[in-house]
Amino acid sequence: MEFFRNTNIDFLGKKWYFLAFSLVFSVAGLLSMGFWHGIPLGVDFRGGTLVYVKYAHTPDPSAIHNEIDRAGLKNARVQRYGVTSNNEVLISLDIQETSEQSLDKGKTEIIQALEGNVASANAGKQDLNNASSLALTNYLLEKDPLHLGSDANPRYTAIAKAIVDERDKVKSGVLGSIDELNGVVDGAVVASIKDGFFASDFGIRNVEIVGPQVGQQLRKQAILATLYSLAGMLIYLALRFEWIYGVAAVLTVFHDTLITVGIFSLLNREISLTVIAAILTLIGYSNNDTIVVFDRIRENIKLLRRENLADIVNKSINQTLSRTILTAGLTFLTVLALFLFGGEVLRGFSLALVIGILIGTYSSIAIAAPILVAYQEWRSERGKKPISMPVRTGGGPNQPKGPTMRKEKVKV
Repeated sequence: MEFFRNTNIDFLGKKWYFLAFSLVFSVAGLLSMGFWHGIPLGVDFRGGTLVYVKYAHTPDPSAIHNEIDRAGLKNARVQRYGVTSNNEVLISLDIQETSEQSLDKGKTEIIQALEGNVASANAGKQDLNNASSLALTNYLLEKDPLHLGSDANPRYTAIAKAIVDERDKVKSGVLGSIDELNGVVDGAVVASIKDGFFASDFGIRNVEIVGPQVGQQLRKQAILATLYSLAGMLIYLALRFEWIYGVAAVLTVFHDTLITVGIFSLLNREISLTVIAAILTLIGYSNNDTIVVFDRIRENIKLLRRENLADIVNKSINQTLSRTILTAGLTFLTVLALFLFGGEVLRGFSLALVIGILIGTYSSIAIAAPILVAYQEWRSERGKKPISMPVRTGGGPNQPKGPTMRKEKVKV
């Protein structure tokens, strides 16, 4: 199957348009990283506390952020996650202590910030949606609404567990009102709970902490993984083709990575471990597409040895254009579906893939190939010999078996 046959597009003739496009996005990304949003590292890298909150109604992230800010919790990040109908929110705090007490500290501060006026109106009462089974048991033991006397402990422990199970397993973490416990526990227990508890419109589902030392180590490993991948590609292409081809491929991948990170900064989207995984995937994907174009250039240098490099590169890009559109288009549709329907948890990962597929395909044509031609022109202006490309040739019937290597000069 082919989308294009015998195309003759002058890609190199449009190199200044490509350069302008890349400069606009690269400079905008650098300005954002340097002066506006910085590099928005996720909690995986900067360390901090993640608080997962379930609401009884559709949450407003802006209003939640304002409530947290008024409570004195600065630099908090609030975002929806999961299925929209689940009304779930992820709150990220810069609380970086690594002790067990910090877990309770982050949770308590978030609860106090989100309860706001509701807690003030119910002064002296506990929040049922954020109360533990132990807190319920102790309260019932103190009030003893069923007048159980000496048998109270095991009975009220079971009642408290039934209330928590109703809240967490049946109501998905949030009770709309205390009256929803009618039919679950005795009416006297419900009446007693109303005296000492109120039902807020949210519940804390989970609290996680990433310590500052772990975040620093993950940052270092992410940078090293990216640099090692770039170095490996440079060495491979230098050996497989010639060093300038490796340099062109690495510069192309650096261009793709810079634009991807820059767009994340412009959008103020957090860069998490999954985003780094996507970027490393795209480094390989972009390099693969570049190698396909380079390999066709190598074949055409052997066949069209009297033509100059610019014409050979143009012809090679046109010959591989159909293959590029088919493979990149199919991959793009897949990651686009992941971005649209994968949910908030995978949104950063899928966004990096969407950006990377587009930029990686574009750069294989618009960045990598012009670098080769620009280098050739630079050598010609300095009166140096044209670059040579190793070409594999098979032996004839009277020649030794196996491939041999010889140099073909590209005529300028």
